[in-house]
Amino acid sequence: MSVRIAPSILSADFAHLARDIAAAEAGGADLIHVDVMDGHFVPNITIGPPVVRAIKRIAQRPLDVHLMIQDPDRYLEAFVSAGASMLSVHVEVLPHLHRTLGAIKDLGAKAGVVLNPSTPLTAIEEVLGDVDHVLVMSVNPGFGGQRFIPASVDKIRRLRALLDGAGSTAPIEVDGGIDLHTIRSVVDAGAEILVAGQAVYGTPDPAAAVQALRAAATA
Repeated sequence: MSVRIAPSILSADFAHLARDIAAAEAGGADLIHVDVMDGHFVPNITIGPPVVRAIKRIAQRPLDVHLMIQDPDRYLEAFVSAGASMLSVHVEVLPHLHRTLGAIKDLGAKAGVVLNPSTPLTAIEEVLGDVDHVLVMSVNPGFGGQRFIPASVDKIRRLRALLDGAGSTAPIEVDGGIDLHTIRSVVDAGAEILVAGQAVYGTPDPAAAVQALRAAATA
């Protein structure tokens, strides 16, 4: 199983995004994780397509865009056009999830579905064959720097079994509280894409932090 590290720019210095993205990439980051929040679905507001477009111009790694917004269908085309290679949407706000996943793929991006901590795996059973990846939130979304929810480990393990049972090789992504102490447990449970914010950008050397996370994940 390959492991991919996806530093989250939510914890970066927004006045120096180009510098901070370059530092993570210098450390071997596989993806750049971009959290989009609208102040409705989650109690915070971050960035929109113009900033994603600007990031795309300078990033050397694919952009993994996570839409924490109330009406993602309205903005799928805008974010893919801006440069999203992966686009993840929350099952909690989508009554027509199958259609949304198909629309993302038709736009040329990888389609992912996100599960909040309290959302059961049964919510995505009917679309397991349609997802390119599944993102498990190991904190309640909205803010960076939160504490990892331990029950997420078992949820990841059960999700991997569910995907395998459906014949899906879609990777599991985990976001929230990932650091040197938690990363190995989620990898052992079946996670392959690890989103880390404070563990990368809350350190003096983001490049070294990315390298340390990979070492911890693959030890």
